[in-house]
Formats: sequence, structure tokens, C-alpha cells
Amino acid sequence: MYRIICLLAALAWCTSAHAQASGPASSPYDSARFHLFKPVPRNQLRELRPDRPGVTESPFTVDAGHLQVETDILRLINRRDDDKRERQWKAAYVTAKLGLWRRTDVQLEAPLYTVLKERMADEPTWRSNRGFGDLSVRLKHNFIGDDQEGPVAVAVVGFVRLPTGGAAGSGGVEGGVVLPVDWHIGQKWNLETQLIADVNYDRDAAEHFLRVMPSVAVDYEVNDKLSLLLEGVTKWDAQHSGWRSSINVAPIINFTDNLQFDFGGHFALNREMDREFFVGFTVRR
Repeated sequence: MYRIICLLAALAWCTSAHAQASGPASSPYDSARFHLFKPVPRNQLRELRPDRPGVTESPFTVDAGHLQVETDILRLINRRDDDKRERQWKAAYVTAKLGLWRRTDVQLEAPLYTVLKERMADEPTWRSNRGFGDLSVRLKHNFIGDDQEGPVAVAVVGFVRLPTGGAAGSGGVEGGVVLPVDWHIGQKWNLETQLIADVNYDRDAAEHFLRVMPSVAVDYEVNDKLSLLLEGVTKWDAQHSGWRSSINVAPIINFTDNLQFDFGGHFALNREMDREFFVGFTVRR
């Protein structure tokens, strides 16, 4: 997987050398003058930079005083271990973000409807649970480049996931830290890297375990309306030996400056890596 990540990064850098030199979109305002109760004027909003559709998130925050909603309309996740099979449907998985001030936003993840089906590998019958999923509270703070004027942007995201989903959720409190970095490497190219370190809960073992998940993504702007995302993700956790990896692909369609649509899939490179397919959108007001 490390060879794949290096190859993706090298490809982006080499291709960008042939693009025309151009700086990223600039922010036409002094963001320090705005906050939750004094919103940035709508005609001065920065380029829409949501966290979706990939695993690698954006280090850019929502403009102060504005609401941004990022939603999975539908997501299918297939997961398998040596002795267990799991299939999960998430419908209307909503992430609502509110810009607080210059470099900080607060986020609420609400999986409005989740179906979780499980069975042992040698059993023919699925056990099914459904309902509201686990609720997450997140806080993002940008340290460098939130004005989108420089070549590098860095942020940190802290989150806590609450066991509100009952039998359809994880069954325990989870939380962690996300470190996303964005590299503007050409007129039409962006390179994004990220490291996630979090603590997850295993309902069957009734214990928490550590997970580490680095990723790298290359975003290419085909034109004003269409972009393509190619992403490599690998993860390790204390319950499995070795690393599990996937290649993720997603087209992104920009309908307006404040409305974006996407769809795609996570294609596993290891037997025990999750396989995902999704469709969703982002809207800002």
C-alpha cells in the first residue's frame, strides 16, 4: 500500500509540472472581522471545500456564520473477518457544520437511519438491527492556510462518538483525532494527506481498541463542473495483524458555488478491508 501512496503522490506532482502556473483562489475579505453572529457576506464566501467524498478530509473550515450540510444519501458497507460477516446500510447520514469564527467550525454527525446486518461465516441467516445511528460531535480548527491563499493548509479535528444507535451502533463511546493537510500543486491539481488516530469499541469483546489510518488523495479539476478524486487508504488496528488497504474513486459534480454532488466506491485490496459504495451531496447557505 505504501508503494501505491507514493505512486499517487508522484503522479500528481509530475502531472502538475505541465499545468500552467496559477495561485489558488483568494479570499476577498479579512476573515478576522467575522464570527458566528456577524456572518461573512454571501458574495464573499470562499470556494466550497467539503470533507466528503473521500476518507481524506479538507483542512478548510466553514465560513463564519454559515451552515454547511454534507450528506450521504445512501452508503453500503460490506465488512468481513475470518469468522464474521457484516453489512451496513446508512441512509441520510448528515454532517452539519457551523462556522464559529475565523478558523474554527463545529460539526454534528447524525446518521438518521442505519441498518446493521450480521452473521457468523458458517451461518446462513442474518441478524438485523435498524434505527438511528451513533451521534458524533466534532470540532475543527485550521492552523495554516484557511484563507486558501497559500500552497499548504493544515488543520486538526477532534471528535467524540456517542453510543446513541443502540443495537444498530457500536455500543460504546468512541473518539479520536484527525490531521488533514492540503497541498495545492498546480492549476487543476490538489494533493491531500491525512492521519487518523482513534479509539473504537468492539461490542462482542466489550472493549476498546486503537486504530491508525493514514490516507492520501489526488483531486483533479476536469473543468468548472467536474472533478475526479483518486484516493489510497490503509489502516491498522489492535484487533488485526498487518495493514488493510483500499483504492477509492469518486467523481464530483459542482452544480453551483454552494451545491456539490458526488458518488463513488471504496475498492478493497485486502480480504478484510471494508468495501463501500455511496452517493451524496454538499450544500452551503
